[in-house]
Amino acid sequence: MLRAFQSLVLCCLVSSPVWGQTLVVKAKQIHTVSGKTITNGAVVCVDGKIASIGEIASVAIPEGAKVIQAEVVTPGLIDVRSSVGLSGILNVDHDSDHLESSVPLQPELRAIDAYNPREELIEYVRGFGVTTVHTGHAPGELISGQTMIAKTRGGTVQDALIIDGKAVCATLAESSKKSGKQSPGTRGKQMAMLRALLIEASEYRVKLSKPSKESELKDEDSKVARNLKLEAMVDVLEGKKALLITADRAQDIASALRLGEEFGIRVWLDSAAEAYQLIPQIKKAGVPVLLHPSMARASGDRENMTFRSASMLKENGIPFAIESGFEAYVPKVRIVLFEAALATAHGLSKEAALESITLSAAKILGIHDRVGSIDVGKDADLALYDGDPLEYTTHCIGVVIDGVSYPGESR
Repeated sequence: MLRAFQSLVLCCLVSSPVWGQTLVVKAKQIHTVSGKTITNGAVVCVDGKIASIGEIASVAIPEGAKVIQAEVVTPGLIDVRSSVGLSGILNVDHDSDHLESSVPLQPELRAIDAYNPREELIEYVRGFGVTTVHTGHAPGELISGQTMIAKTRGGTVQDALIIDGKAVCATLAESSKKSGKQSPGTRGKQMAMLRALLIEASEYRVKLSKPSKESELKDEDSKVARNLKLEAMVDVLEGKKALLITADRAQDIASALRLGEEFGIRVWLDSAAEAYQLIPQIKKAGVPVLLHPSMARASGDRENMTFRSASMLKENGIPFAIESGFEAYVPKVRIVLFEAALATAHGLSKEAALESITLSAAKILGIHDRVGSIDVGKDADLALYDGDPLEYTTHCIGVVIDGVSYPGESR
C-alpha cells in the first residue's frame, strides 16, 4: 500500500517545470556520492536547484513545500553512452534513427536532428532513475555521427538538451567493416580512412585560418567552401569534441590509442571489452573508458570480456563509467543501474558502482558542475528508491529532474 501511495503521489506531481516551486525529498539514506551518506535526511529543491541538504533536524523545511518520502535517495543516474531517443522501444523502422549505413564516414550527422524527446524508451529508462543521457548515433559505421547530452524529460529537443555535439562516434570493430569490395574491408583500411579524414580536416583548418578580409580576396572563389564533414573533424582536432571510439578487441583498442597520440586528439574508449589486457597503455594515455554493460553478450568482438573489467579499471585508477551501450535487439538500450549492480558481484564496491553511473560519468562528460552528485547549487536531479538501489528487489519509486517529480518504474 505504501508503494502504491508513493507512486500515486508522484504521478500527481508530474508537471512542466514551475520556477519558484519548492520540493523536499526526505529519506532514511541519502547517498550524496561526493561526500558522506546522510541518515534520516532531507534535500530541499528550489527553482530546479538543490538549495540545502542534511539531516532532517538541521534542514529548514520551507512552508508550503511539497514533500516526498523515500527509503533511499541517490543523485539522478547518468548513462554515459546510449542511443536512446534515436533508437526506440519497438525496434521498427519508424523509431530506428540510430544508424545511417549509406556511407562509412559521416561525422556531420547531428544527434539533435534524430533525437525524439517523446520516445517511450526515454520514459522507460527514466523510470529506473536515469535523469541524464549521453546519447547519439550507434556504433556500426567507421564514423556514424555525433552525440548529445540531454535530460530525460521535455517535449522538445531544446527542452531536454544540455550539450549539442559532445563527441564524434567512430567504430573499430567487425561491425564497421564492409563485405565484398567495399571500403573499409580490413582493419588497415579502417585506420587509413580515419587518418586520411583527420589529415584532410587539418588542411581544411589551415585554409579557414588564413586571412579572409574582403580587401585580401581577389574574388568570391577565394573563399573556403563550407564542408560539414570536415567542420566536425576540425572540432575534434581542436578538442571541442571528443572522438568516441567503439573498440572491444585489444588490437583495436591499441589502434584507437595510437590514433589519439598521432593527432593529439581527445579519445574516449567505448565498450572496451578487452581493456584489461592493456591497462598500462590506457593509463599512460590518460584515456577514460565508457565501459560496456556488465551483462553484454559475450560474443563476437566481446567474446573475451570479463565481469571484472570495472573493478580492474577502478583498482588501476583509470577513469571509467558503466554505460548502457547499444544492443542490436529490443529495446537496444540497457539500464545502467542493473549493469552497475552486477559489477558489485565481481569486485567493485557498491560505492564505486554508484559513482560509476553518477559522478564519474558526469566528470567524463564534463558536466559535473551541474549533475552527478547531491550538492548545493547543482541541478535538483534525484532518484528515489524503496531500498538499496543496487539490490534486485528494490524499486525506483520516483525521479526528480530539475526539481520536478516524475513517476518511477511501472510495476
